[in-house]
Amino acid sequence: MAQTLAQKILQRHTDEAIVSDGQIVNCRLDMVLANDITGPLAIRAFKAMGATKVFNKDKIALVMDHFCPPKDIASANQVMVSRAFAEEQDITHYYEGGVAGVEHTLLPEQGIVAPGDLVIGADSHTCTYGGIGAFSTGMGSTDIAAGMALGENWFKVPATIRVEITGTPGKYLSAKDLILLLIGKIGVDGALYRALEFGGSVIDNLPVEGRLTMANMAIEAGAKAGLFACDDLTIAYCHAHNRPDVTEKIAADPGCSYESVVNIDVTGQEPVVACPHLPSNVKNVSEVGDLPIQQVVIGSCTNGRFSDMVEAANILRGRKVHKKVRCIVLPSTPVVWKKCLEEGLMQVFMDAGCVVGPCTCGPCLGGYMGILGDGERAVSTTNRNFRGRMGSLESELYLASPATAAASAVAGRIIGPDAL
Repeated sequence: MAQTLAQKILQRHTDEAIVSDGQIVNCRLDMVLANDITGPLAIRAFKAMGATKVFNKDKIALVMDHFCPPKDIASANQVMVSRAFAEEQDITHYYEGGVAGVEHTLLPEQGIVAPGDLVIGADSHTCTYGGIGAFSTGMGSTDIAAGMALGENWFKVPATIRVEITGTPGKYLSAKDLILLLIGKIGVDGALYRALEFGGSVIDNLPVEGRLTMANMAIEAGAKAGLFACDDLTIAYCHAHNRPDVTEKIAADPGCSYESVVNIDVTGQEPVVACPHLPSNVKNVSEVGDLPIQQVVIGSCTNGRFSDMVEAANILRGRKVHKKVRCIVLPSTPVVWKKCLEEGLMQVFMDAGCVVGPCTCGPCLGGYMGILGDGERAVSTTNRNFRGRMGSLESELYLASPATAAASAVAGRIIGPDAL
């Protein structure tokens, strides 16, 4: 049978023949991931089930990124639990301190995940790795514990929605705009337990970091996974990121069966923002109105990569952040941070009046380093804008691309980059 990309990758990891969507299959895992919030829960479940040894110390990743560097005693204790387990199990991929970064940038960057892999993580944005052609999905910490102990887990084969993005994108239309356009079109439950498989002329030419951004937010449409074919761009990315062994292209079979097809033509499309309090409440940036803001965040597992930093710096260069706005820039890994420094981007951010911080999730989940107060309004390159996501229940959060976020920081209100 002709297989979708989701079916094809799952088939590689099971001895059962995949013959239909909805089928339950047991699959071997290539990587199991947890962080400083979810890791301790998984570790407790691992021990409670009587497990004593992880299935493969090279196929577990523990990344201290959500409340790190620790913001208080409780978060420091979480790290201590994770560190002790990593030492006990001799886990290869344990990241803390100056070598840690936001997990979903770090793993592809370090070559820890690769095309065709099957990855589970105790974090909903584990779907990010679909940007390089891996089937990756978030699970609860108990499932992660089982994965760490057994090296396998069960999956329901998801039906696939094919997303074709075509047309001629404008100068400032980015990957973040593309995924927000899709979520605005189908809703936050439009792909519930489906795989989103992206294609079309725009996707064919989209750099891998942009694909990672789009796959990251597949979960915001309810999807189990967001998948991009492994093509020449993917292979080149992998070769540049510690995976010279990646040589095989992976794509859906011609004639495979999709549940539905969504077509989006981006010709003439301006940048967009997701307005409070849902990622699906998407409007063209010119339609938002004159809304003053108090904070901008540029970073996260969605838009904290080097290309995102460049996109923001190109807008901020030679300009100043509005005096009533705090603009927080968080490169997502030490590699990104160092490259920003070497390429002069840190000088741009500092000259503009930004607050440049460490490689942390921080404000994205309302953790620290950028909490919103009552009535404050922010533009952020993060992935969720639910009520209270970044602080006060009375605050408002708008999701946007790095260019739109940077332009808004300069203007002190929500605007598109071309408005500058």
